[in-house]
Amino acid sequence: MAYGSQTPSTKSKMSWHTWLLFMATEIVLCLTPGPAVLFVVSQALQYGTRRSLYANLGILSANAFYFLLSAVGLGAVLLASHDLFAMIRYVGAAYLIYLGLATIMGRGLAISTDPGIQDTSGTGWRLMGRGFMLQAANPKALLFFTALLPQFIDPRGGVPFQILILGLSSMAAEFFVLAGYGLFAGRAFHLAQQPRFAQATNRVAGALLIGAGAGLAMVGD
Repeated sequence: MAYGSQTPSTKSKMSWHTWLLFMATEIVLCLTPGPAVLFVVSQALQYGTRRSLYANLGILSANAFYFLLSAVGLGAVLLASHDLFAMIRYVGAAYLIYLGLATIMGRGLAISTDPGIQDTSGTGWRLMGRGFMLQAANPKALLFFTALLPQFIDPRGGVPFQILILGLSSMAAEFFVLAGYGLFAGRAFHLAQQPRFAQATNRVAGALLIGAGAGLAMVGD
């Protein structure tokens, strides 16, 4: 749906009922464990709650990118082009599967199992960059902003205003949900320093990432 094709009227506000329904849908989707949740949790376990906020911001920056694509209509163009979207989907799925395998082998999103090794990859900017890459590789975010978000927009009202409110609300909800996951996981920070716990966590996280990648590859097939 190309938002620019809508003809706005003088009405510029959406109803509270619509907004609350959107927020309920968004929060349920955010609470569902996926690559973004796994990434934030893994970084909280490895570096603590504060550092996981950088991972959170990386996820949100990718969402903002997809939101902008959707707002200008490029998202609709991508979805309309089956071959182009399929290519993006398969690249994203391959990346998630690769990341899952790397995590199982102690790389990727893996928690270090050797406390004697100093990990220098946990700087704020690097965590943000990794978060952006992870979320950008998952075109389900594009599907959300282009296919689901328009269902809550009243074409008789000020469409740009509604898109802005829903987009900002979506990112705010995801920030707090992911921050909650990071806070919860951060409490297990010291437990994660134990090699057995770290190794088991890496295997579970890797398997879930592989499953997410495989599921993404099968979407629409």
